[in-house]
Amino acid sequence: MADGGTAIPASVIRNLSDKLYEKRKNAALEVEGVVKQLTVLGDHDKITAVINLVTNEFTYSPQANHRKGGLIGLAAVTVGLTSEAAQHLEQIVPPVINSFSDQDSRVRYYACEALYNIAKVVRGEFIVFFNQIFDALCKLSADSDANVQSAAHLLDRLVKDIVTESDQFSIEEFIPLLRERMNVLNPYVRQFLVGWITVLDSVPDIDMLGFLPDFLDGLFNMLSDSSHEIRQQADSALSEFLQEIKNSPSVDYGRMAEILVQRAASADEFTRLTAITWINEFVKLGGNQLVPYYADILGAILPCIADKEEKIRVVVRETNEELRTIKAHPVEGFDVGAILSIARSQLSSEWEATRIEALHWMSALLNRHRDKVLTFLNDVCDTLLKALSDPSDAVVLLVLEVHAVIAREPKHFRQLVVFLVHNFRIDNSLLEKRGALIIRRLCVLLDAERVYLELSTILEGESDLDFASIMVQALNFILLTSTELSHLRDLLKISLVNTAGKDLYLALYASWCHSPMAIISLCLLSQTYQHATSVIQSLVEEDINVKFLVQLDKLINLMETPTFAFLRLQLLEPGKHIWLLKSLYGLLMLLPQQSAAFKILRTRLKTVPSYRFSGDQINGSLSGNPYANKYYMTSGSHVPEDGEIDEDAHNSQSGMNFPARLQQFNQMQHQHRMLSRSGAPASNNSMLASKDVQSPEEAPRPSMVPEIKRPPSRSALRGPGQR
Repeated sequence: MADGGTAIPASVIRNLSDKLYEKRKNAALEVEGVVKQLTVLGDHDKITAVINLVTNEFTYSPQANHRKGGLIGLAAVTVGLTSEAAQHLEQIVPPVINSFSDQDSRVRYYACEALYNIAKVVRGEFIVFFNQIFDALCKLSADSDANVQSAAHLLDRLVKDIVTESDQFSIEEFIPLLRERMNVLNPYVRQFLVGWITVLDSVPDIDMLGFLPDFLDGLFNMLSDSSHEIRQQADSALSEFLQEIKNSPSVDYGRMAEILVQRAASADEFTRLTAITWINEFVKLGGNQLVPYYADILGAILPCIADKEEKIRVVVRETNEELRTIKAHPVEGFDVGAILSIARSQLSSEWEATRIEALHWMSALLNRHRDKVLTFLNDVCDTLLKALSDPSDAVVLLVLEVHAVIAREPKHFRQLVVFLVHNFRIDNSLLEKRGALIIRRLCVLLDAERVYLELSTILEGESDLDFASIMVQALNFILLTSTELSHLRDLLKISLVNTAGKDLYLALYASWCHSPMAIISLCLLSQTYQHATSVIQSLVEEDINVKFLVQLDKLINLMETPTFAFLRLQLLEPGKHIWLLKSLYGLLMLLPQQSAAFKILRTRLKTVPSYRFSGDQINGSLSGNPYANKYYMTSGSHVPEDGEIDEDAHNSQSGMNFPARLQQFNQMQHQHRMLSRSGAPASNNSMLASKDVQSPEEAPRPSMVPEIKRPPSRSALRGPGQR
């Protein structure tokens, strides 16, 4: 092998390492001339020897000036080779690239200068070293020396020009390096990377869109950079890619969707907005490609429904509606279970809007894929039941709608009501705060009669007697006051002459026995006044406690509402409604005389027209058992009136069997008395007495029978304690 030292004079070699730049430059020109002559002669062995000499003795020298001279020398060799340089690039370029990491900033500067001159000569021939050069430039773009940065920028522009005009550039080999570098946080490096992405995307022959998933996350990461310029450059690049996606017939939506889902949860507002905007476009454009990713997308947009930024909320709502209108089938990869799981998890969100949308999704899934959803019922049932305690009424109403859709079949309906009663039992506040709302809404969604019958069946066998009493009182109050239950009230009013009304009356009676006041209310509503009197007379001292008086106070006030208007009008004909009068006087006798309820009822009874009671009419009452005498029903299908028949006579045809009902009530109340005597703790749901209600000990219990056997004067019909 030829010796490079023989081709280059010793003086040139000496000057190539001189500390003065001019001497090194002149020596490099001498080397260039020597190489040109060797090139003309075709003596490539000597050229190789010269390159080895410059490389080994200079560029790899421990002396900085030697390394500087070596870099200038390699550039000079390349210039001297001109068109023949390509076959020697494997020897020339690596030492220069190696010098980019030199500790001496001046050496790094000369390395940039040398490679710039080499690139100008060989142009596209050095593309084979592109990844190494790119990696070196990436580091130099953040160099601590401003002169090195400036030199690197000049080299970078030249390399970009060469790449854009080259047909040898391999995007496939470059992308892994780009993907790796996209995680760098240095702002100079980020600008460098975005610049290259933009340049490569502008080249028609380079398909950057096809590799977008590889560096998309890095671009989104730059959107939260502290530098406004970097954010702007990243956003511009992303906008350009999104436009290309809209115009491209073939896009890999799936891989990018995964990235967008993650970025939609970013703490940075601009990043979230951009990610949601992309998701919105993907939902419109992606079609079946996105079906397997619906659950992930839903998981990204639901939390943003309640985003603090209005711009984000607007885009998210549009995306959510667009996503919900797409009708996909499980056979197409539509994962009902995954989407249901996402919706369920979002029910615990702190944001009301997110919880509401999650419930809308559950409802939509039930309407489209009911059978599939029901297979996951055990996974969502507990969450839905807990959601009934949500602080938002809007959420609770939607939860009930979802429950109602599930409960269309008898099996699921029974399960819902059982779970509901269980939740009321273990969560006292739920019944107190939301009981009325829940029951009323269920009655609208699932038929009031069906709901009440099921609740009555469950409460009839309830072992927690205190809870059963409180629950029945709540149900009774809802029955008497809710407009949604007006049909049930109308049905109960004709229970003595209508089979459906009778069946409802008997079904409710079994559980209403847990509360004396509920039974009395039921009797007054269903116009079974004689039985109401029997129930009132069957009460003992233990029954008339503070809780009882509170409930009685409520009933007296309810009797002044439109619900009991029919009852008040019946008082205009006392001769036809003797048992109604007796039952009302019975209630009056139980009230403390100083209570507001006593005054209300007494005032009402004072307005009743005077009427003379005959001995036969009150005989049963005086005996202490209204069922002692048997009467026979007169003809007619209208609702019986107290002055015409008694309920016992109606038993034979109506099937009510009031004596058995009274026995049923007494047995249940006996169980409650035993519980009270045993000293078991009372339920936390028991209501405190109002200030207007006195305890039974504060006033004696007057006789329940008004004065009889003579036409009563106005003063005679006044209640006890009146003057």
